[in-house]
Amino acid sequence: MSHGEVLDFEEYVRTRQDALLRSARRLVPDPVDAQDLLQTALVRTYGRWDGIADKSLADAYLRRVMINTRTEWWRARKLDEVPTEQLPDASVDDATEQHADRALLMDILKVLAPKQRSVVVLRHWEQMSTEETAAALGMSTGTVKSTLHRALARLRQELESRGVEDARALERSTVRRDERGQDRCAA
Repeated sequence: MSHGEVLDFEEYVRTRQDALLRSARRLVPDPVDAQDLLQTALVRTYGRWDGIADKSLADAYLRRVMINTRTEWWRARKLDEVPTEQLPDASVDDATEQHADRALLMDILKVLAPKQRSVVVLRHWEQMSTEETAAALGMSTGTVKSTLHRALARLRQELESRGVEDARALERSTVRRDERGQDRCAA
């Protein structure tokens, strides 16, 4: 690998590390494991960086490496069974309310215009930045911001008109703040 390719790889990692870490966090629940997964994928990709002809596909390549690595880890995990005289209490989380909230949210998204729905989905479900959303939809960042503002206001209004007791509580259960203070979907 030439010196220029090493610098290209370092620049790529610097610019894409946040998005790649978000992808890793979706694959494994523990944040530390997600960092390990990303680092392992980066090490594996570094050795093959010069073989990636189209660098615009590097994100997809790295995500595939992360998925394969996670699968390897899952297959290699050691399941320890320890016999005991007393069985532990089995507690099952009841996700009924969360599923109901998600179903309600999916239903109220139907009241939005297609452009508004696209902006909400890209910004909150796909966790794209305002700039990425604007580029994907071919609009200005200001248009994305104003469309998102109107769409969220319309969703709140629809929740209130349907008699949802605490529309803000539903919003808090489906949207969380990310590290930069931007709203992100918790689904």
